[in-house]
Amino acid sequence: MTKTDQTAQAAAAWTPAEHEQAESPGRGRFTARLHRSVQRVWAGCHAHPFLEELRSGSLPLDVFAYYMKQDYVFLKDYVKMFALGSLKARDLETMGKFADLLQQTLNVEMELHRQYAERFGITRDELEATEPAPVTLAYTKYMLDAGAQGTLGDVVASLLPCMWSYSEIGSEAVRLHPECLDHDLYREWFVMYSSDEFRSLADWCVQLMDQLAEGLPERELARLEERFVTTSRFEYMFWDMAYRKAAWDL
Repeated sequence: MTKTDQTAQAAAAWTPAEHEQAESPGRGRFTARLHRSVQRVWAGCHAHPFLEELRSGSLPLDVFAYYMKQDYVFLKDYVKMFALGSLKARDLETMGKFADLLQQTLNVEMELHRQYAERFGITRDELEATEPAPVTLAYTKYMLDAGAQGTLGDVVASLLPCMWSYSEIGSEAVRLHPECLDHDLYREWFVMYSSDEFRSLADWCVQLMDQLAEGLPERELARLEERFVTTSRFEYMFWDMAYRKAAWDL
């Protein structure tokens, strides 16, 4: 049986009841609908060999290093979604929140990412010189196009799967697989994404999605759901790309 078959089998065995028990931000009516719509996709993420091996500490360091470099490329575009969020927000509080996220990510979080990468032998110059792999490029292009062409709802629906799924992955790993904190290098990753601070950020974004969806006609809700499902699928593809170290053929 191939790794892909094993992942599909594990995802199929992941029941909704089990997934609902995962610690995740409180959901309103629309985000509950979104969560249901990606049940199989997110289960596939949780069950992917990349995360299984990351939890056990057996993931090869070169695979994680490849992930780190592509994640850095991704973050450089992901942070632009915060700029779009501030631009498209209609109230000062939301504008300010997105502006704060932009500043914090650019000036603090990305520096922490660079420092963490150094522990894997990745220099700052290497990070900056990394070219996006096909999946990374497709993911960020879709996300930025959706955000630029759409409403604030499109921005949030497109960026939410990354934030929300990472919060679930991190908190569930620490709760169900506490041994993930034993690895000298990978521990920091799990501490970051299981933290109360990151959970609060995901919770805020979930609540904002529900607020923006309130009163919208079904055709607009369906569009936002499509954004959410598509970027959730890209999340799975990103894990798979990193695990296979998939790059351009030529």
